Amino acid sequence: MIAMEVRKSSDVSLREFGCEQNLLSRPDGSASFVQGDTSVLAGMYGPAEVKVSKEIYDRATLEVLIQPKVGLPSVRERSLEQCVRETCEASLLSFLYPRSSLTLILQVVHDDGSLLSCLLNGACMALMDAGLPMSCLFCGVTCAINADGEIITDPTAAQEKQCRAILTFAIDSTDRKVMMSSTRGSFSVHELQECIAVCQKASEKLFKFYRDSVQRRYSKTV
Repeated sequence: MIAMEVRKSSDVSLREFGCEQNLLSRPDGSASFVQGDTSVLAGMYGPAEVKVSKEIYDRATLEVLIQPKVGLPSVRERSLEQCVRETCEASLLSFLYPRSSLTLILQVVHDDGSLLSCLLNGACMALMDAGLPMSCLFCGVTCAINADGEIITDPTAAQEKQCRAILTFAIDSTDRKVMMSSTRGSFSVHELQECIAVCQKASEKLFKFYRDSVQRRYSKTV
């Protein structure tokens, strides 16, 4: 397990990160990702044969499945699956694997807020471990706006309950552009722009963590 603490800077504060890749034997790529007390386990399968009904002639078919900690997947999981799938599809060079299947399975181990961003980060690390070609890496950053209009990055579940808006963005590693957004609650256009700027700044720390964790992993195997 590789861990790195990200402490508060001028306006960005993130919880401690932890990541481990290639910890499962059956998937083609796997990773666990921890943000504070929120943790997920990701497994990537494929490219593999695809059912004729799901076949796409010019690219791979990507399926994302999210398993909650307890019980069966609900409407919430279906919504999260769509967000993760759209982000992965925007990053993966799926045209290199036409008429094939890619399956990403995400298991929620513990949820203490900022779940979607943790799912996105776990998904990206699993794609990297599988060696799938991507146009860019991506990371997820969640922020919340409290009653006083203050922006809280990487909020816990308790903080989310007290805030009037929750916003999650998928940021690409090349130009720090927003690849996907998921919002809940009420906020102004100005607050949205502020949240995007804060999350873009926070993404720099996540991408640095990606580089450091992969570098440490492969430095041990060389």
